[in-house]
Amino acid sequence: MEGSITSFVGIDVSKASLDIHRLPEERWQKVSNDKPGIQELLGTLPAVGSCLIVVEATGVYHRRLVTDLVDAGHQVAVVNPRQARDFAHGLGIVAKTDPIDARCLAHFAKHVRPRAVAQNSQKQAELQELVTRRRQLVDLRRVELNHKESASSKIVRKNVQRMVDLLRKQIEQLDKEILHLIEEDDDWNQKAKLLDTAPGIGRINIVTLLGQVPELGQLNRQKISALVGVAPFNRDSGRFHGKRSIWGGRASVRSVLYMAAITARTHNPVIRNFAKRLEAAGKPFKVVITACMRKLLVILNAMLKNKTEWSPKKCLANA
Repeated sequence: MEGSITSFVGIDVSKASLDIHRLPEERWQKVSNDKPGIQELLGTLPAVGSCLIVVEATGVYHRRLVTDLVDAGHQVAVVNPRQARDFAHGLGIVAKTDPIDARCLAHFAKHVRPRAVAQNSQKQAELQELVTRRRQLVDLRRVELNHKESASSKIVRKNVQRMVDLLRKQIEQLDKEILHLIEEDDDWNQKAKLLDTAPGIGRINIVTLLGQVPELGQLNRQKISALVGVAPFNRDSGRFHGKRSIWGGRASVRSVLYMAAITARTHNPVIRNFAKRLEAAGKPFKVVITACMRKLLVILNAMLKNKTEWSPKKCLANA
């Protein structure tokens, strides 16, 4: 399919509009970021299979666009804004406007050829939204609990408690909706059961991985680690050897994976022994826990790829 690509399209997404730049024509257009605007865009794009479209991850604003483009059969890559900006700096482009950003994304598509996203079904999009909303409510509840702890007024504490109770009920309702959605889908249900056999992996970890990382079980260990953002990148030049560090990826997944790794250090024998070896080698906690996150993710990825339950021997072989 890559050999048949002759056009490259960059789309800068904002809440109200879409700036589109198309190569090799160097053609620019602007449409509204709504259903009519996206339909207008679809009518002007090159034939399906002949173009690669690149957009930046912009929270909720790019999701409808990506879904409609993929449903129409186009190849679409969603890239980290920092990665795209670094590419622009590499081209010597310092100015930043919506048309300039769209043009940079088109050139990014042409020269980098990022991996296109898999077709995202309506059910996958719904699960992703439910998981995202649950995380938002959990964050709100945490903020309210902090307010209650710091409040000296009895009236304020009661008011905060009512809000905490309301958020708890809404989270419980979302949990039921998420569980129902997974149970009625045979593929998700099977994946959830396999992931549940891994020590240290809880229900929240499972639904987050299913909702936010549909690629789990489809990529190799290097690509899935880079996708989530737990792959270390080198910072070496000449005799200088800098510290390896992670960046980019999916922050919401990393936060859940962090808690899973903390639990796995105690309850998962493979991760526990791995962490002990790193600690014995004098590695700092941050390095140890990041390595545990990566190892745990690679193991879970292999379990889904091979459709096998947790097994210490198999996990050691695959990790």
